[in-house]
Order: sequence, then C-alpha cells, then structure tokens
Amino acid sequence: MNTPHVVVVMGVAGTGKTTIGPLLAARLGVPYAEGDDFHPQANIAKMSAGTPLTDEDRGPWLDAIGEWAHGRAGLGGVVSCSALKRSYRDRLRAAAPGVVFVHLTGDRALIEDRMSHRQGHFMPTALLDSQFATLQPLEADEAGVGVDVSGGPQEITERAALALADLPETVQ
Repeated sequence: MNTPHVVVVMGVAGTGKTTIGPLLAARLGVPYAEGDDFHPQANIAKMSAGTPLTDEDRGPWLDAIGEWAHGRAGLGGVVSCSALKRSYRDRLRAAAPGVVFVHLTGDRALIEDRMSHRQGHFMPTALLDSQFATLQPLEADEAGVGVDVSGGPQEITERAALALADLPETVQ
C-alpha cells in the first residue's frame, strides 16, 4: 500500500488479531489500536460470562473503533476488530471511508487450540461456535484480503503485508 490507510485486522476470536495487529502496524510504520480496548465494560462482562454479544451490544463498540479509524484517515493505522458481519464492516466504512480489511482465516481446530492456550483473555472457547455462525467473510466488493493463520506470527504478518501491497490501485 502506497498511501496510509487504516487497516482493520478482522476474524473470529483466536485467529491472532491481537498478535498480528501490532506486528502489521510495526511493519507498515503506523500506530496500532487494540479493538478489545474499545468495548464497554458491560460487553466484557457478557463475554466473560459466556454470553455472545448482540448487534445492539456491538453498536457503541463499532462506533468507537470507527471514530478512531476516522481520526487516523490519511495518517494510517491498524486496529483489531472481529468485524464478523458485513453490516459491521459497512458501519466502520461509513465512519471511516477507505478502511481496508485483513481477514485472518484458519481451520477451526487450529483456532480452538490457540484459544485454549491463551492466558488472561475474557473470550471463552465456548463462544467460538457463535463466532463462526456469525461470520460473513469479506465479499468481492469489499476492500480487503484474506490471510491464512497457519504458521508463526512473523510469517502471517508478512503474508498480510504482501497481500495488502497487492490490492488494486483503486484501494490504494
């Protein structure tokens, strides 16, 4: 990518958004924001209790991320956000036109295994099924790329950076 875009690192829980996001930001030379930090405490409490969030719950969270992304327009940045539904991504694009998505994808068994080894995260493995049920992958008309999460963090980050560099000029 030749111009500074805001990149949203998206995907179901356990794909590595919090690991890959900062690495990608460093690779691109832009700031990183952790999407989980934008959640209201009520959302964290719900997820910690094993209760999936509703679209209504996600609204203020998406708006906060969209506001951050809007503030980084023309400067660039990377933010993690599950952005599982097209409507969520549309909401982010409405707040910050020009955002680009990196959809971290992978085998469910691999993702569940990685989730089970996380320490101190509020999202339980029990919610993974609801994440996959909610997921609507990027569509052809959405600016973004899919990146497989097999391999190590540096390898995944490099794949993401190369995929972003290959986006059509209309996105860049």
